[in-house]
Amino acid sequence: MQANRIMEVLGVAELAAIAAAEWNGRGDKVAADQAATTAMREAFNEIDFSGRIVIGEGERDEAPMLYIGEEVGRGGEEIDIAVDPLEGTNLCAYNRANSIATIAIAPRGALLFAPDTYMWKIAAATDCNGGLSIANTPAQNINALAEALGKPVSEINVCILTRDRHADLIKQVRETGARIRTIDDGDVHGCIATAVPGTGIDLYLGSGGSPEGVLACTGLKAIGGFFEGKLAFELDKHGAEKRERAEKTAEVDLDAPLTMDMLVRSDDAAFIACGVTDGEMVRGVSHEGGSISTESVVMNAADRTVRFVRTIRRGASGTIRF
Repeated sequence: MQANRIMEVLGVAELAAIAAAEWNGRGDKVAADQAATTAMREAFNEIDFSGRIVIGEGERDEAPMLYIGEEVGRGGEEIDIAVDPLEGTNLCAYNRANSIATIAIAPRGALLFAPDTYMWKIAAATDCNGGLSIANTPAQNINALAEALGKPVSEINVCILTRDRHADLIKQVRETGARIRTIDDGDVHGCIATAVPGTGIDLYLGSGGSPEGVLACTGLKAIGGFFEGKLAFELDKHGAEKRERAEKTAEVDLDAPLTMDMLVRSDDAAFIACGVTDGEMVRGVSHEGGSISTESVVMNAADRTVRFVRTIRRGASGTIRF
């Protein structure tokens, strides 16, 4: 993908983040998500490309915009798009850290049409020479990672979403002696943070949305991390119906572990995240001197680079301060 295409999509993420940030701390996650989704869709439709939403706000009958299968753009290069316009809706609503607007892009057919259901996930900075697997017990994965990193198990920090369904997982991790960092929302960030120095997160375990799994996998593929998933229809009250839909579109074994190359089938892929609230990877939207500042991270698997981009938009009557 051309660099200018990535920059265009970066601009889309920035506009979504700016729209969502208007709702920071206002306690209305629905309004924040709607603002981000509307801004993102409008911006996509101003680009000269043929974009297809493979991961979005839900099925067509559930989402009015950015639904799975929606075509966006004014025509041109065919690409697949995965989006979470506002990852961490509660984080935005209550002005907590690490809320981001996220987009992944790749050539048409490269991103898995992930069903809108749950996925068991494991992520880390390294696969430990094959030692990590979604099929392993938590203890096996933690011990393999501790050996690969040259750290005692007691210093391994495992990130897990705070959910009732993770009670047994948390118990098993505690029995190993490893540390646990629980998060209320935002498992795209939680997964990618395993490969980002300074976050203090070594391993991500647990279940979350499968769309977020593809987004996180794209970022980790770019920076050389490890991700593996397994669809978990049994956790979804509509699991049987969603499995039937997935059998028509996913083109993978729905009961098998999903590797990085199954989720993202091209090295010509990029992950973009723009901060809505301040976080460990990027700062949130800020307003100074009549200008609007955003900070984003661009992870490009094609050239194996990570770029941090700070953008300042001058207001109608303001000046740019930097």
